[in-house]
Amino acid sequence: MSEQPQELLQERTKRIQDAIQLRQPDRVPFAPFLTFFPAKYSGLSFEEAMHDYGKLAAAVKRFMLDFQPDALPDTFRILAWAPTLEILDYRQLVWPGHGGTPNVTYQFVEGEYMKAEEYDAFIDDQSDFLLRRFLPRAWGALEPLKNLRPLGWAWYTRMASYVSVFGRPEVSQALEALIEAGKEASRMISAASELTREMEYQGFPRQFVSSTYAPFDYIGDFFRGTRGIMLDMYRNPDRLLAAIDKVLPSMIEQAISVTRTAGVNRVFIPLHKGLDGFMSPDQFKTFYWPSLKKVMMACIDAGFTPNPLFEGDCTSRLEMIKDIPRGKAVYWFERTDLFKAKEVLGDTVCIEGGVPASLMIGGTPAQVRAHCRKLIDVVGKNGGFILNGDVGIPDEAKTENVRAIAETVAEYGT
Repeated sequence: MSEQPQELLQERTKRIQDAIQLRQPDRVPFAPFLTFFPAKYSGLSFEEAMHDYGKLAAAVKRFMLDFQPDALPDTFRILAWAPTLEILDYRQLVWPGHGGTPNVTYQFVEGEYMKAEEYDAFIDDQSDFLLRRFLPRAWGALEPLKNLRPLGWAWYTRMASYVSVFGRPEVSQALEALIEAGKEASRMISAASELTREMEYQGFPRQFVSSTYAPFDYIGDFFRGTRGIMLDMYRNPDRLLAAIDKVLPSMIEQAISVTRTAGVNRVFIPLHKGLDGFMSPDQFKTFYWPSLKKVMMACIDAGFTPNPLFEGDCTSRLEMIKDIPRGKAVYWFERTDLFKAKEVLGDTVCIEGGVPASLMIGGTPAQVRAHCRKLIDVVGKNGGFILNGDVGIPDEAKTENVRAIAETVAEYGT
């Protein structure tokens, strides 16, 4: 490439911003989401990638320089948390080196970490519930925190009695684990920041750094489980709605505070349980969309761009989710027909995705090129499109197919 890195950085940043704001960019941006593909491309095991900061950083650099995408995905932070979480014995995930095999991606382990009868305790004092009930259940090293008394008891001379629990050996060990994990997390963040600086110097803007959750998914994924929260819509709707209202400010604050600090204006929002097949349109209108829209509007009002990933099919929701300001969000779709999404949403939001995992894994470069050209011609017409995999680049993708995507965008994307 003839351009200098700083020129490339500005060029790529503008290309993505033009797409987001529904302007015609100089070409369709290619901004892939990545997990273990760079590790595989560099010959690393998944376990090595999650535990060796230096090797993971080198693998990400190699991918970026070889494939020249338009943004640096947050692959490093997505994978490099393993040493920190192992110290705390996190129970809601298994990964290579912690319950998983060396070359199989991490998996979420869903469970019921809040019982239906605990809604009131959660709503009355969320922080207390997290500290004394959720953390001890979800993190093995923090199980002794269940012995703590409510923080409301820590006042006047009662403090002398309150702090006695910290003298117990098992509670002290939990606190020591937090300190050790904090030191490891600082090392990881330092390595991530160094990689980000180097890649920006090479001309690659960041894809996104911060993320948040739809309030319904936050409660369903981490506390009640799918079965629990689906039953709650029928048996406990008022308590569920109250809990959604309770966590809404936290979901907003996490998005805004981290985004403001990071200096990257896109906020990633993975969506799991509000799609076709999980709930009816009426349930979506009642339990899911209102709070999700409030999260996105808060991001927009703060000057940031919400970037939800609609995992699964949400074809029946397209008209409803169109209710958002023009040119202020990126909607990333997995199984929804992107051509239909362009037809319904193309004058409102930037659309992201388009390349199926099955095609990248089992197809040929010629098939990949043909599909990408169709996406560029139809979904990319008049701007408002970011090319990505339907859920990013799968770990098992053929290298020649990923290269075909990058080359097609560079050659045909204008």
